[in-house]
Amino acid sequence: MRTITSLMPCGEPYYSDEYLTDKPERFVISEMIREKAMLALSDEIPYGIGVQIVTMSERSDKPLIDIEANIYCERSSHKGIVIGKNGMMLKKIGTNARAEIEALLGINVNLKLWV
Repeated sequence: MRTITSLMPCGEPYYSDEYLTDKPERFVISEMIREKAMLALSDEIPYGIGVQIVTMSERSDKPLIDIEANIYCERSSHKGIVIGKNGMMLKKIGTNARAEIEALLGINVNLKLWV
């Protein structure tokens, strides 16, 4: 590490210390939702899902962000597994993801997930 550091040119940092990543906010949020889905589903659907943020808007009347996201399954047979009995798996994914998104954004979030 010292060898690499000694060869690097001195200069200003590319990013401010307040930046956590260079990825867009929507990408980070979609990955948070995907992570919670992977944790909740564990071995059932290892890598066969993706998440896309459809809408993300802040309300003007109160401090709240509305987020709608689609969860895409690799196979149509996985859809029922992601939703779960009476929607309980989808609710678990949404609840866990919402808590982490609220911590990231510092504001209440209304999260709607579609499979």
